[in-house]
Amino acid sequence: MERDETPFGKVVQMVQQAGAGQRITAEMRAYWEALRRGRLVPSRSDVDPRGIERALEYAFIIERVAPGMGRFRLAGMHLNDLMGMEVRGMPLTAMFAPEGRRRIAEVTEAMFQDPAIVELTLRAETGIGKPQLTATLLLMPLKSDLGDITRALGCLVAEGDVIGRTPRRFDVVAAQVTPIVQGTDTPAPAPIPVSPAALGLADPMPAARPAQPPRPGFAPRTPEERRAMFRLVRADD
Repeated sequence: MERDETPFGKVVQMVQQAGAGQRITAEMRAYWEALRRGRLVPSRSDVDPRGIERALEYAFIIERVAPGMGRFRLAGMHLNDLMGMEVRGMPLTAMFAPEGRRRIAEVTEAMFQDPAIVELTLRAETGIGKPQLTATLLLMPLKSDLGDITRALGCLVAEGDVIGRTPRRFDVVAAQVTPIVQGTDTPAPAPIPVSPAALGLADPMPAARPAQPPRPGFAPRTPEERRAMFRLVRADD
């Protein structure tokens, strides 16, 4: 990221590639799954920054300090840039507009209590000096040294041309809460199906009608009639 001085103060230009949010959250999720080793939730002591070097700028660890409230214990520079200040020690809800704070509190508590993995789609408030920003937020629970689920590993990746005037706070556009089952991987949300028409493609071909069984007492006489009685069997049938 590059930082320039403007009449609004320091503006951070984001030079990350398009789709960075999905790539970074996928890496973080795969790292967390590797730490589980079949357990319900990994431990905070299992987290090694060297395992998420490419995502460190966006990563954070929060601690549950009250129902629905997580406080930053560690946070990458990207989060500091979004707020225009050091976020360590601040509540996670400080990064949200008033309308979004109740929703983030609800899903944070669900993550700790169920436990569950939470993935949110966010949109930043806009205004003078505050261009459009979208973001992806991922939260994954961890056990503390005492064995209770009061820590979480996460990442927040904002995407846009520049961060603009800080602080940038977000509203929740969509939320996916996936309960964790011990001994099995927790699948990422499936992409929403897109119709061919939405992509500007032609209408799909009509489905082929199933082959009709031969009429009772029917005896094929021509080659075409004999071929019609056979069904093509693929190797994966």
